Amino acid sequence: MIVRGTVGGRQVRVRLSNAFSGGTVTIGAASMARSTSGAAIDPSSSRALTFSGGRSAVMYAGQLLISDAIDLPVAPLTDLAISLYLPGDVDSPTNHRFGLRTTYVGTGDLTSAANIPSPVTTTESYYWLAGVDVLAPVRTQTIVAFGDSITDGDQSTPNQLANWPTRLAERLQASKATAHIAVVNAGISGNRILGDNGSGLARFVNDAIAQPGVSWIILLEGINDITAGTRQQNAAQPFTAEDLIAAYRQVIAQAHLRGIRIAGATLTPFGGSSAYSDAGEQIRAAANEWIRSSKAFDAVIDFDRAVRDPNDTRRFRAEADSPDLLHPGDAGYRLMADAIDLAIFTKPVIVRSP
Repeated sequence: MIVRGTVGGRQVRVRLSNAFSGGTVTIGAASMARSTSGAAIDPSSSRALTFSGGRSAVMYAGQLLISDAIDLPVAPLTDLAISLYLPGDVDSPTNHRFGLRTTYVGTGDLTSAANIPSPVTTTESYYWLAGVDVLAPVRTQTIVAFGDSITDGDQSTPNQLANWPTRLAERLQASKATAHIAVVNAGISGNRILGDNGSGLARFVNDAIAQPGVSWIILLEGINDITAGTRQQNAAQPFTAEDLIAAYRQVIAQAHLRGIRIAGATLTPFGGSSAYSDAGEQIRAAANEWIRSSKAFDAVIDFDRAVRDPNDTRRFRAEADSPDLLHPGDAGYRLMADAIDLAIFTKPVIVRSP
């Protein structure tokens, strides 16, 4: 599995999760190395991973497993290859389906192999991999990009790292004033802020607040609530902008409770898509106006203005659009990332108590 780091450091470790499996998973061996191209690695950088000193480990259902730190100098924006060997049968692996990076699956223990020339299969998903931690200087901070498929990168080109959080990380690394700031992409396709189980409110603590070193969260969430709510509208309990705003207030309160600053991002257009409705557009407009004017967030990032058509604000401008008219394309994601004022993350901000 190939992942892009953001900040550099001298030691690294991985976090594995068995959150969504009903049974135990045995990790027979694991390794990390600098990725070169495809499934190939730099053999001189290959390091075996251990877990509490052992080469193998068992993950119980629901468990988080953290590897021991290894000495591996990592430059900013380095691609890393994480390899796992699973000696037994595995059902329903915990995974991030929409990784948009090629994962290479072979047969047998290939954790020390320099390449997988003939993989059994390839996917674009991550399996059991919850995060990669870099031991960085003490002043390092983390921004968590928290959202749905528009944060995940849907409709961006696979293996081109064209989503807005990755572009944001590149911009941060290009400036000396912000090169100490890491970015974690906590987008999940299809996610809503409201609902049971994996909704934004349900996963916010684990996927955002609990990330190592988090100082800022960028919240871009709600378009799936709008499209689902207006499609399934019922007269007894209609979905409204007030429902969305109440959820935003909950997220803000949870972040502030832990001294974390949070930026509210306006919702991007979806006119012309199969999910569009006039009722949904009214909710989106009202939610965006609240994000801009309420001063409830510690900062505002106006993704809507960055990508919308000035002649029809319900739709993406032509250069930002993608075939489904719901998500941006590569150029749209770049416009979003470039619209973020990096000074937000360096200015002193007083976090208000909830």
